[in-house]
Amino acid sequence: MVSTDGRHRAAVLGSPIAHSLSPVLHRAAYAELGLTDWTYDRFEIDEQALPGFIEGLDSSWVGLSLTMPLKRAIIPLLDSISETASSVEAVNTVVFTRDGRRVGDNTDIPGMIAALRERGVEKVESAAVLGAGATASSALAALAVICTGPVAAYVRSRERGDEMRGWGERLGVDVRISDWAEAEQALHAPLVIATTPAGATDGLVCFVPQTPGVLFDVLYEPWPTALAAAWSGRGAMVVGGLDLLVHQAAMQVGQMTRCSTVPLEVMRRAGNRALHDRA
Repeated sequence: MVSTDGRHRAAVLGSPIAHSLSPVLHRAAYAELGLTDWTYDRFEIDEQALPGFIEGLDSSWVGLSLTMPLKRAIIPLLDSISETASSVEAVNTVVFTRDGRRVGDNTDIPGMIAALRERGVEKVESAAVLGAGATASSALAALAVICTGPVAAYVRSRERGDEMRGWGERLGVDVRISDWAEAEQALHAPLVIATTPAGATDGLVCFVPQTPGVLFDVLYEPWPTALAAAWSGRGAMVVGGLDLLVHQAAMQVGQMTRCSTVPLEVMRRAGNRALHDRA
């Protein structure tokens, strides 16, 4: 068991936050690790309320998970951030050190890589990204590690395209921008990463090729998405949002508890049960 040193509170912050599975995953890990006096909650916090919330935390707090719209808003409130978080200017994890410092990290990026590697996807020659939001920039950072060639990004506006091109230049990824109207072409890539909201890719279902590559759809609710179901129907590999969520959450648990071994499968089962119960 990890010594809590009297500090054992954690939570996920965001808006909206009621749907978050993070409490389910973290609590399952705490139970398995024997951390019976650790708690993990959720708080509906927007960008305006964030500074006051952070300043009001006492020494019992060990860490925070951040979801939208707080991943960039948290940065000015921290003492330091990791190189990974800096690469995409997004923090989804804050650890409060024993000397009171606030340290930010991004576990979405290594979580994506771990989720793909778990399915045997180590390297790809090219890839496609659907969407251009904050998750898309994390996808580009992950592709900087596993993709050896160009990445096609399908976006809805010139401004979004410019942003993705800028992220590519910063991350060392050869990003080639295409209009969303041509998104069916993305489905022929060896790896397709869908980072769009629910329903956004439903219109692409009829374009799924007979022998598709790998689909990584970052959504976990509703699941499966129409695109993921069509992909699986072709017998092809699908990596889902729960895979990402579990891997990035396990990394958060490790950082916050300082446990060298985190019960990934226990967390995955808890997440699956929670999604089944919701359905």
